[in-house]
This record gives sequence, C-alpha cells and structure tokens, in this order.
Amino acid sequence: MSVSPAPASPSRVASVPVAWRLAAFRTEGLPMIPIMILVTLALVAILAELIAPYNPEVGALGERFRPPAWIAGGSTAHLLGTDHIGRDVLSRLIFGARVSMVVGFTAVMVAGVLGTVLGILSGYLGGWVDQVIMRVTDTWLALPALTFAIFLAAIVGPSQWNIVIILGAVYWTRYARVIRGEVLSLKERDFVRLAIVAGCSKRTIMRRHILPNVLNTAIVLATLMLGVVIVTEAALSFLGVGVPPPKPAWGLMLADGKKGLMAGYWWLTVFPGVCIVLMVLAANLLGDWLRVKLDPQLRQL
Repeated sequence: MSVSPAPASPSRVASVPVAWRLAAFRTEGLPMIPIMILVTLALVAILAELIAPYNPEVGALGERFRPPAWIAGGSTAHLLGTDHIGRDVLSRLIFGARVSMVVGFTAVMVAGVLGTVLGILSGYLGGWVDQVIMRVTDTWLALPALTFAIFLAAIVGPSQWNIVIILGAVYWTRYARVIRGEVLSLKERDFVRLAIVAGCSKRTIMRRHILPNVLNTAIVLATLMLGVVIVTEAALSFLGVGVPPPKPAWGLMLADGKKGLMAGYWWLTVFPGVCIVLMVLAANLLGDWLRVKLDPQLRQL
C-alpha cells in the first residue's frame, strides 16, 4: 500500500517567500551603477601594477603629447595618449585611482573615528567636556574647509600621508556635531537608564549601548564625506600643496594638463576630470541610498 507524502509545514513553505521578500527589501533600489563604479576603481587601484602598461612616473621625450589611439596621430601603444613629458596617461590614471582611494578612505576613517569618539564623549558626558568639544567644533566649522586644508598643508608640507592627517583634522567636526545630537537623544532612552540603574560605568554604557546605535549614522556620513574628501584632495594636489609630483594623483594631472588645454591637448585634463566626477558621484549616490535605507523615518516605518 502506497503512502502519500506528508504535507509540508506551512511555516516551512512560507519561509522561502519571506526570505525572498526580506532580501528584496534590503536590496530594493540598490544603486548598482555607483557600486560597480566604486568596485571597479577599487580593483583597478589594488591591481595597478598588473594592469598598468607603463611606469606612471617615467616618460619618453620622443612620445610627448601623443593623442588618444582613436585620433589621428595616436597609437595603440598609448590608448589614452601621453602627457608633456611622454608619460602614459592611462597608466597615470590607474595609479591615480590608488592615490585617491587610499587618501579618501583613510582620511574618512581617521575623521570618522575621531569625530565619533568626540561626539559620544560630548553628548553623553555633557558639562565642561561638552562645552570644550563643541566650542572647538564650532571654531573648526566656521573656517572654510578648503582654505583651512590649504593652510595646514602649507605648514606641514606636501605628502600623501600628511594630506590624510590634514583631511582627517579638517572633517572630523562633521561627525562630532551629528553624533552628539544622536547621543543626546539616545541617553534619554529606557535601555540607557536601565544600564545606569544596573550599575554600569559610563565607559561601558558608551561602548556597549551608545556606540552600536550611532554606527549607522557614522557609516552614512562616511559614504557622503568620501566624495567631499576626494574633491578636497584633488584640489590640494591641483594647487601644489597635496600629493607631490611625480606621484600620479588625479588633481596633479589636472594641474599638469591645464597649460596644454588651450593648445588642444584636451585629454590631459578631460580624463582625470571624468575619473574624479565618476568617483564622487558614485560615492554620493551610494551614501544617499544608505541614508534612506538606514533611517526608519525616511522608510516611513
């Protein structure tokens, strides 16, 4: 006698659609193009030595001002042309992606850690600690960011890691101000009051109860600040107080190419400019998506 199979559990049948709906919600509206741009630039930066056809810091005077390969006079040996001392533009763009990625992500991390820590201390401890940190923050915010960065760079000198420290010192105030506002709201919540009643120290409360609840805000701020930091680094390099030559920074490439722009050597400025625009736009679009996804009010929950 054949035995019919037992019917599947309703909860088991429904678990797959629920899982699919949850995954679809998490990735709804995911900005695939910005993510692909950032991932591609990150891979290019990591594998620069393997994919760059030439040394970006060495040129040949006999190859000066070669146009891109698809223009008359161009060559497939230099797909995007060469600059004023015969350096391959494509190779310099590839290594320039590494400079922008390293400076951008490291500076955002430095500013984020410093600003988040000071914001938590200011918001939770209050009193004179809050007054000192916020007055310093107000002073920093009153100064134009680019002008302040130029001033600091002129003092400490041009260097890739000096620029990281300078940008971290300039932009930590954005994190401190926003995180402090979050902490002022969180410390009035019931779970913080219960931790105080349970005898937890201030350090424990800030580490275990406050910090995890402000990380979402800090991550969103980091993605939005990435574009700002990259533009500032490019501006500093363009003005000669950023990453020093012959390193192939995109801002430095713009500065080197501006003299030849009126002479028709447009590729020296257009290609690095396009790279800067793509990276900044991709970072900002990803930051906007994260801001909407991580904010319950914007999700209308």
